[in-house]
Amino acid sequence: MAEDPLSHPALDKAAGEEFLREAFQIILEEAVRKGTDVTEKVCDWREPQDLQKILDLELRSNGEPQQRVLEHCRDVIRYSVKTCHPRFFNQLFSGLDPHALVGRMITETLNTSQYTYEIAPVFVLMEEVVLKKLRELIGWGSGDGIFCPGGSLSNIYAMNVARYQRFPDSKQTGIWALPRLAVFTSQECHYSVQKGAAFLGIGTDNIYLVGVDERGKMIPADLEKQINKAKSEGACPFFVNATCGTTVLGAFDPLADMADVCERHGAWFHVDAAWGGSALLSRRHRHLLRGIERADSVAWNPHKMLMTGLQCSAFLLRDSSGLLQRCHCANATYLFQTDKFYDVAYDTGDKTIQCGRKVDCLKLWLMWKANGTEGLEKRVDRAFEFTRYLAEEIKKREGFQLVIEPEFINLCFWFVPPSLRGKEGCADYWERLGKVAPAIKERMMKKGSMMVGYQPLGSKVNFFRQVVTNPVVTKQDLDFFLEEIERLGTDL
Repeated sequence: MAEDPLSHPALDKAAGEEFLREAFQIILEEAVRKGTDVTEKVCDWREPQDLQKILDLELRSNGEPQQRVLEHCRDVIRYSVKTCHPRFFNQLFSGLDPHALVGRMITETLNTSQYTYEIAPVFVLMEEVVLKKLRELIGWGSGDGIFCPGGSLSNIYAMNVARYQRFPDSKQTGIWALPRLAVFTSQECHYSVQKGAAFLGIGTDNIYLVGVDERGKMIPADLEKQINKAKSEGACPFFVNATCGTTVLGAFDPLADMADVCERHGAWFHVDAAWGGSALLSRRHRHLLRGIERADSVAWNPHKMLMTGLQCSAFLLRDSSGLLQRCHCANATYLFQTDKFYDVAYDTGDKTIQCGRKVDCLKLWLMWKANGTEGLEKRVDRAFEFTRYLAEEIKKREGFQLVIEPEFINLCFWFVPPSLRGKEGCADYWERLGKVAPAIKERMMKKGSMMVGYQPLGSKVNFFRQVVTNPVVTKQDLDFFLEEIERLGTDL
């Protein structure tokens, strides 16, 4: 009689465990050790067509030997950007916290979905503890919230909840029964506000951009002016977005004054603190967010400044009436049965527009457990200290020019090569200066020595934006950073 294949497991557990052991060793050696080694490259740059040839990306009918698969793992790591490298300054996230990494590994291994207590009992309880801690740092004694797949979605959730709170019937009747809704945000806001207005059917034409001062902060008087203008045009001002830590300059909007305006006009007050929210952990710097406790909702991304690892984004509400649940729930009876044997209040999945939802709380919780609030505060303070050190060094060096004195940890500057020094009055000066940062960026990428971002802003031509969040960075790394900029750009 032929052997029944269904009578035996279809996976070889012993071979699988051996593969894991070897793969974890590769991760530890190639991604963790080399990825954080200052003597290694930040990236091994290849043009797309060349990288296609190097990597064996084709998916075939038959499986490949284990050693070949392990080689693929090495190749993936080798040709990927090492965001945990001490000289990676390219994004608003960097570094590698070992406790958060273990949290991410456990999360992937357990492979559960955070929608019901029955399938994710530990994480349902854990998420609420972490969210409560974040709300306390904002200054709320109660409230609600959920972890979202990124700060953009947190901002979109805020807009959706604000609309539902103002027009609860819109969940059933749609936008046809609503007046023209108006959104207010600064000229320096994150682009997710535009995407949210488009996605929710509000329309980007109904976003009123409020003026900012020379530091990129919203002008409250102009907010009032724009709201009155919207009213005169027959629109309903329902949502005001403040930014704490703008993407480029790191500006913090004046929350207390904006809250006053929102109260006068009955508008929902949302604070996008995805970038700057972690300053709340610092007794020295939390004043930047003075007035945040008056917000109706807050977006906060611990995966940025706190180094939790992508992704970890909290959407937090002051409301404790169940508004978030009522706004998003669909009451699917195959998942959220009302006759379960436990308290179904712990089935939190209907607070989101998702069904399956990845566990994002464990990595933050484990990192917090290991470092404590004081340890995280030191991490935040260290980032500010490094920014101040770098700003002072820039002022001492010929050819470096600050775009603006930093308020946060965004350090924006131009490098002026010798060929342009003293020629500020020339007609083509700014046009030529705008080409310097892209040229230096190309050289550093191809050399693999470091990575830093650049961008134009309004009338300002391309400049570098340097951000330090990685606690393994030292003054020597920052000195190297400035010297490397000079080496790569001197002949331009």
